[in-house]
Amino acid sequence: MTYQTHRLIWQGIEIEARYDPQYCESIVAHLEIQAIKPERTRLPVTETGYRSHFHNIGMIERDYGGDVIACVEDWLDEASKDKSWQDYVEASRQGSLF
Repeated sequence: MTYQTHRLIWQGIEIEARYDPQYCESIVAHLEIQAIKPERTRLPVTETGYRSHFHNIGMIERDYGGDVIACVEDWLDEASKDKSWQDYVEASRQGSLF
């Protein structure tokens, strides 16, 4: 495994993205994202703050010019349009009595 490690800030959350363009010499690539600060905080693609994703080799290279950060940001931005994420963000702002 030859992972590239990238860091980004998305909506105030520090995220680490690890990417192996040819996972275990197979026909798939592997992308991991993990919320670092706050640690393991929820993201729109995972409630646990960690996500492992396998996809076809060359997808990030073809669609994002090899830019892993752009791929992750696009994935998060798209997923954040979901009503469940928007409801979560709103509830987080208001706090909860229960």
